[in-house]
Amino acid sequence: MRAVPHRQLAGFYFFYFAHIGAFAPFFAVYLDSVGLSAAEIGTVMALPLVTRALAPYLWGWLADAAGRRLGLVRATLLVGLACWLGLFASTSFLWICMVVLAAGFFLTAALPVVEAATLTHLGEHTGRYGAIRLWGSIGYIVAVVGAGYALDLFPVRTLLWIVTVALAGTLAFAWLVPDATQAAHAAEDRQPITQVLKQPAVMALITACSLMAVAHGPYYTFYSIHLVDHGYSKGLTGWLWALGVICEIAIFLWLPRFYAAFTLRGILIASFALAAVRFLLIGWGAGSLVVLALAQTLHAASFGSFHAAAIGVVHQLFRGRHQARGQAIYGSLTFGVGGTLGSLASGALWERAGAELTFSAAAACALAGMLLIIWKLRLER
Repeated sequence: MRAVPHRQLAGFYFFYFAHIGAFAPFFAVYLDSVGLSAAEIGTVMALPLVTRALAPYLWGWLADAAGRRLGLVRATLLVGLACWLGLFASTSFLWICMVVLAAGFFLTAALPVVEAATLTHLGEHTGRYGAIRLWGSIGYIVAVVGAGYALDLFPVRTLLWIVTVALAGTLAFAWLVPDATQAAHAAEDRQPITQVLKQPAVMALITACSLMAVAHGPYYTFYSIHLVDHGYSKGLTGWLWALGVICEIAIFLWLPRFYAAFTLRGILIASFALAAVRFLLIGWGAGSLVVLALAQTLHAASFGSFHAAAIGVVHQLFRGRHQARGQAIYGSLTFGVGGTLGSLASGALWERAGAELTFSAAAACALAGMLLIIWKLRLER
């Protein structure tokens, strides 16, 4: 078995998701502190989703075409970090928009390319992916808890420095990760990417995964509001968020056993089914802390096992020179387009139908994704 750069990859995932853990929950707080209106804050916070939907495919194509994946990751992280530093120069709305858009455009290159490189390093031992990827979840928890306490003690502008340090750590570990040597391309690997995308299994997978992202729209947008409306404190709400990520880490640790015992298709089907149960519990059982805690443990399925199995399937369906682009397409359409649609749809539905029906619609999206997987996805074990 080839030597896997476990520590270097783990360090990359830790710092990459640490920057997200600091940015995603608290950047709106920073924007509010510098005087932006609610509409302006909403606009700025939508920009990373826009870049996530559009930019990764370009970077994945360049990585596959150049053959030096990690070289591209290092270059884009360096430019992305330089763009981020522009936030220290001005707090005007237009300037912040330009900086966030530029930084997001370059920073979105890293993850899909590193995902492809990680799976190439692992070769046939893809069950070990979870032991590496869990460090991203740990980094997220450390950052979201640490940044929260830091912003209680220091000025909100401190957030810019926290994200800067996390991005610098990401860049440092990206420099330590060796490029993965790809196996010789089989004839079927050299077919145009458009032919790969037309395969029924590929279309079913991408559509189903996008539906899973849509299903998470109410959760990521309104979960905290939902709990506070039911009388839970913000502190307890934060711990419920953390419980979900802790269970996500646990599933990554157990992933080798799941990979050995079940097919990727089977793991996906179970993940979609449990996601539907989870959203119904959140929507209709918010009056019970026990029910909410149980629902949060299912984050292990709705994100942990789902994401790990999905990228494994992508790695099978997009082979050879298409691997980085395959991961980029998965990330762009699932979390970029699907996440954006889920957020917008949940906002429209929340006011008109209420929490219970909104989360029920989320469960319906997860079930629709499950049916697509059952119907169209056929894979080798």
